[in-house]
Amino acid sequence: MTDTLEQATDSLGELAAHFKKAITRIERKRSHKLRNALLIAGGTAAVAAAALATRRRRHKQPTSVDAEIEVGVPVATAYSQWTQFEEFPKFMDGVDEVTRVDDKVLHWEATVAGRHAEWDAKIVEQEPDRRIAWESVDGKRTRGTVTFEPKGPKRSRVRLHMSYETDGTAEKVGSAIGLDSRQIHADLARFRELVEGRA
Repeated sequence: MTDTLEQATDSLGELAAHFKKAITRIERKRSHKLRNALLIAGGTAAVAAAALATRRRRHKQPTSVDAEIEVGVPVATAYSQWTQFEEFPKFMDGVDEVTRVDDKVLHWEATVAGRHAEWDAKIVEQEPDRRIAWESVDGKRTRGTVTFEPKGPKRSRVRLHMSYETDGTAEKVGSAIGLDSRQIHADLARFRELVEGRA
C-alpha cells in the first residue's frame, strides 16, 4: 500500500512537472506572438508613413508665374538680348551670377528668400527669335519658357512662364502673397529698360 501511494505521488509529481512545462511553453508562445504582432504592426506603420511622405513629396504642386511685357525693339533684338544669359543679373532681382557651362547648360547662383542657392539648368528647346525653354537638371527645381512675338516692325511682346518648387517657409509665404509674381513683372520691366536703352 505504501509503495502504491509513493508511485501515485511520483506520478502526480511528474504530471505536475509536465503541466508546468506545458504552461511555460504556452506562455512563451503567447509572448512571441504578441512580440511578432507588435513588430509587424510597427513595421507596417513605418512603411505607411514613408509611403505617405513620398507621395506628398511627389505631388508637391510647383508654383507658377506668368508675365508679359511689350518692348520697343524688334523681336530679333529682344531675343538676342535675352540669350545673353550672363547678363541676367542686370535685370533679374536675386540672380547673382549665370555662367555658361556649354551650349545647352547654364549654372545659376541666386539669393532666394535670403538663402544662397545654386543649380544647373538645361536649354531643352530653342527657336531663334521665337522661343527658349529650359529646366533645371539639379539643385533648385525650376522650369520656364520665354516666347517672343512681333507687334510691329519695332515692337515685340515678351511672354515668360516659370514654375518652381518652393523650399522653406520664407519662399512659401512670399509665393502665397504674390511677391514672386511682382518680382517677375519688375524683372521684365528692367529687361525692357535694358534692351530699349541699348537699342
